[in-house]
Amino acid sequence: MLSSRNLTSHGEKAVKEVADRHGVSADAVRTLLLALEQGGGTIAQFSHPELGGNGQWMRGGMTMVGDMFNDRLKATVNALCSDLSSILSNQELFVPLSVDDHTGGLAAKNAWWPAELGVPSSTGSQNDVRYAYFPLLNRIAILQGGRVQIYDTQGHNIHGVHQQQQQQSGMSGGLQFTSQNGTFGISTLPILSPERKVGETSAFSAPPSPPPSPAAAIPTTEKSSPAPVEETLKTLERIAELHQKGILSDEEFRSKKAELLSRL
Repeated sequence: MLSSRNLTSHGEKAVKEVADRHGVSADAVRTLLLALEQGGGTIAQFSHPELGGNGQWMRGGMTMVGDMFNDRLKATVNALCSDLSSILSNQELFVPLSVDDHTGGLAAKNAWWPAELGVPSSTGSQNDVRYAYFPLLNRIAILQGGRVQIYDTQGHNIHGVHQQQQQQSGMSGGLQFTSQNGTFGISTLPILSPERKVGETSAFSAPPSPPPSPAAAIPTTEKSSPAPVEETLKTLERIAELHQKGILSDEEFRSKKAELLSRL
């Protein structure tokens, strides 16, 4: 199922420019862009008559189109997806998701993750598994079979996702991610909440008390583009609330607080 997120005016302009550059319709480009956004920028599962019907693309080597012997179409799809993937990783093309402000609720519109996590940097799906990634909090939410689990990403800066052909049993199947540390399975990450149905308002359970993790395990934000003071203060308030709810550990809260205060 493709993302239903809306494009910004800049996103619409980017779609038109890519369409003109590759000689295809804006609708075909928009279809690929939404598929890429759903696949975390590295994978696209799409369906469009101009692109040969159903097709798949994976960054780094795989391009499949309905007209399997049409090498020219494959080359076009590969060029389009490569171009869009690069743009998607460097520019904000979608209107940010709005989030309900009530405790324990779910984000507005089609978002399925708990609202207290805020807005993810990326979302996507692999077969029947969906994910939402929150790098600021070192968290990733996984949805499968109408149930949600929250994981601690332990300092991984996630930038790719795929699913093994022979899925493992249990929540999230064979979902695997790629980070600066290589490829790892979701099953290797600690779970911070029990399974919960979409829409349940039960509070998160705090993670077990592991040995204090080094401050380097929490990803830092580049300082080349400092956030406005007002935005930084709002973020401070938000991580304080998350700390009180047990979503952030004491060590994570102190590290994030120090990082944000350094911007002021």
